[in-house]
Amino acid sequence: MPRQYKSTELKKALKGTRPAFITLLFFGSVINMLMLAPAIYMLQVYDRVLASQNTTTLLMLTLLIVGLYIVIGMIEFARSSVMIRLGNRLDVKLNQLVFNAAFKRKIATGDNNPAQALNELAQIRQILSGNSLFALLDIPWTPFYLLVAFLVHPLLGYLSLGGIVILLCLTLLTELSTKTPIQQAQMLSVSNSIILNKQLQNSDTIEAMGMLATLKKHWLEGHTKVMVLQTHIADKSAVYSSLSRFVRVLLQSVSLGAGALLVIAGEITPGLMIAASIILGRVLSPVEQIISSWKQFVQFRSGWKQLTHLLEDYPASKAILTLPTPKGVISVEGVFAAPPGQKAATLRNISFQLEQGEVLGIIGPSASGKSSLAKLLVGVWQPLAGKVRLDGADICQWDKTLLGPSMGYLPQDVELFDGSIAQNIARFGEANSELIVAAAQLAGVHEMILRLPQGYDTRLGASGHQLSGGQRQRIGLARAVYNNPAFIVLDEPNANLDDAGEMALLKAINALRAQGQTVVLISHRPTLLGVVNKVLLINEGAVQAFGPREQVFANLRQANMLKSVPVAPAVVSEPPVETHQTPREALS
Repeated sequence: MPRQYKSTELKKALKGTRPAFITLLFFGSVINMLMLAPAIYMLQVYDRVLASQNTTTLLMLTLLIVGLYIVIGMIEFARSSVMIRLGNRLDVKLNQLVFNAAFKRKIATGDNNPAQALNELAQIRQILSGNSLFALLDIPWTPFYLLVAFLVHPLLGYLSLGGIVILLCLTLLTELSTKTPIQQAQMLSVSNSIILNKQLQNSDTIEAMGMLATLKKHWLEGHTKVMVLQTHIADKSAVYSSLSRFVRVLLQSVSLGAGALLVIAGEITPGLMIAASIILGRVLSPVEQIISSWKQFVQFRSGWKQLTHLLEDYPASKAILTLPTPKGVISVEGVFAAPPGQKAATLRNISFQLEQGEVLGIIGPSASGKSSLAKLLVGVWQPLAGKVRLDGADICQWDKTLLGPSMGYLPQDVELFDGSIAQNIARFGEANSELIVAAAQLAGVHEMILRLPQGYDTRLGASGHQLSGGQRQRIGLARAVYNNPAFIVLDEPNANLDDAGEMALLKAINALRAQGQTVVLISHRPTLLGVVNKVLLINEGAVQAFGPREQVFANLRQANMLKSVPVAPAVVSEPPVETHQTPREALS
């Protein structure tokens, strides 16, 4: 079924530009009225100046037409300036909405090219700011010029009308023959770009194993398909564009011939013959310009449709009542969840609760759902069913801008951003030197940063590739603990750490626990599990055990699941263990 469009932010933004469009229509009206001046000038030259041989009249007429051309040029410049600012105003109204919606779609569906929406908005702005819009503004004047042609003589009017019909037919043929190939070429081009970017992110692997030639071959196959489609589109567009120019030139010549016959018959004057030819050009010019700009109109329509869908599916967030700063009480209530874009649950009926200041260790085999649970706890994923609550409030209902400072997250794959180390630690917010250094010291990375050439001002490229995996992970940890967030989730925080780094991590977790911050720690290494209060065992997407650390490990030893467990004293008074089912395979 066709999609039902409702009033979107795009339409609202466009309505807000109505005064600018009215100004453009006014300028267009003045320009089109003045464009009668060349025809009138030629009429006067042929019928008055040549007949009277009066050079003074010719001089005055010429000065007058030059002045009118200057006025037309000034108005054209003003119209272009208004159009450019119209496009900029539309962009200013929509860029943040589109940015936020594209980000939401990336989180919800795993969209591999979220920047495409911003490219579509830029394309719409450029078309609105370009010359192609002039044709649409001038088209309403075509009937006026057609009426003038009929007033000169019906034969010339019918010639003009026939030219319009032929050009409109060519426009329709252009649309029908290029619409599908244009869509296919755009989709294939975007897909090839996404695949290429993903592959080149693993350039070290490609170079080390000699995969470049094979990957380049696959890319070239897709690129060739795009080129074939684009060539097909360009060929058809060139044919119809050439035909339209041929029709226009032919009709102007035919109109001169027809005018000459009418002059011979004494029905019109030679001046009217020349004026009618100029008027015919004005009749056909906007139609021909629309044909030449048809590709841009198709791109505008496609971009508008895509942005309309995007803003309907991911509208602007409504104002949310500001909640108190969270203390770090976590409650997971019967959660079912799946990766973005999938409906089959990979996490099933997950339930547990953490009080403020508790440290939870999540363990389980690989691909059991630990990292998926981490994304749920920080609100990156939305559950299919159930709730994740922070201090009693659904974490998906928190305003992330306000919640962010109270939340720390270290993902399994640490991503640093283009900027300085200090900016990365401070999450690109307002830099507070004391908090930045405190976070780095807590993460045990302060001394390492000081040894870098520019210290905290050292610039990181994309993903911080000039740093080692362990350095990136420790800077990521400093970012996670920056400004003492109430709730922190660390997913395999020691995956790339050496012994010294792991000892610094243990010290940091102990410090966080001492400060009353709630921490969720995902790890396979027993050494880290010695600092946790509680343990949650997850396997195949379901909770198999949850409770105080010693009791969970005792039950697992009793079931021959663990040969050894970390030895560490209990740090809190712990309730009895909850055992949901017997694990079926050993921890990795």
